[in-house]
This record gives sequence, C-alpha cells and structure tokens, in this order.
Amino acid sequence: MATDTHSAAEAAGPGMPQLDITTFSNQIFWLLIALVVIFFVLSRVALPRIAAILAERQGTITNDIAAAEDLKVKAQEAEAAYEKALADARGEAQRIAGETKAAIQADLDVAIARADAEIAAKAAESEKAITEIRAGAQEAIREVAKDTAKEIVAAMGGKADARSVTAAVTARMKG
Repeated sequence: MATDTHSAAEAAGPGMPQLDITTFSNQIFWLLIALVVIFFVLSRVALPRIAAILAERQGTITNDIAAAEDLKVKAQEAEAAYEKALADARGEAQRIAGETKAAIQADLDVAIARADAEIAAKAAESEKAITEIRAGAQEAIREVAKDTAKEIVAAMGGKADARSVTAAVTARMKG
C-alpha cells in the first residue's frame, strides 16, 4: 500500500509549483517585473498624491496656527481695549458720583442756610415776643405792686401818695 501512495504522488506531479526548482528563474523574473511595475505605479501615481495631501495638510495646519496667532493677538488687543474702557467707565462713574455728591451737598448747604435763616428769624421774633411779654409782665407787676403797696399802706392806716408809691416800687424792682 505504501507503494500505491508513492506511485500516486508521482503520477499527480511534482507537488506545489511555487516550490518547483525548475521554475525558480521564471518566478524570480516575474517577481522582479511585478515589483518594478508596483514601484513605478507607486512613485508616479500614489506617492505624489500622498505627498500633495501631506503638503496640503501641513499648509492648512500652518495657516490655522497663523490664524490662531492672529486671533490671539486680536483677543489680547480686545482685552486691553475692554480693560481701558472699563477703567474709563469707572473713572467716569466716580466723576459723576463726585459731581452728584457736590451738587447734593450744595443743595443741602442752601437748604441748611435757609433753615438757619428761618430759625434765626423765628428766634428773633421769639426774643422780641419774649421781650414784649417781659416788658408787659414787668409793667403788670409794677401796676400790681403799686396797687398792693397802696392797699397795704391804706390797710395799715397810712396815707401814701401815688408818686411816692411809684418811686418805692421802681426802686425795689431795680434791685
């Protein structure tokens, strides 16, 4: 049976054609031609396209980086302008607040001066009224004192004239 298997293999052929030594030179020739064709196709068609795509990507990246730098500079300028505007606005707000405060203080000073004047006028009127009341009260006291002195002198049995009673009351009221 072993001879049957061996004879069947000889009848079928030498085995795999790639491993047949007699065809190696032919296989190497065609391998070299295939590699040369693949090399020319890749170097003439595919690699230039890939290089163009890589160059385009690099250009896009470079442009994007440059645009980002420009935007960064513009953002810094905008931030500086914002800070300046904010400082100007704060200064303007402080100026307006100062002016408003000064205007309110001026109005307040005028109102205080007006109130002081009214108080002084009312105080002067009150002093005048008090002086008049005092004068009236002193006069009333003088009259009551004269009448009382006359009645006391009369009750004691004496006679007093109006002039001497007035002189005595006036001297007593002076101190």
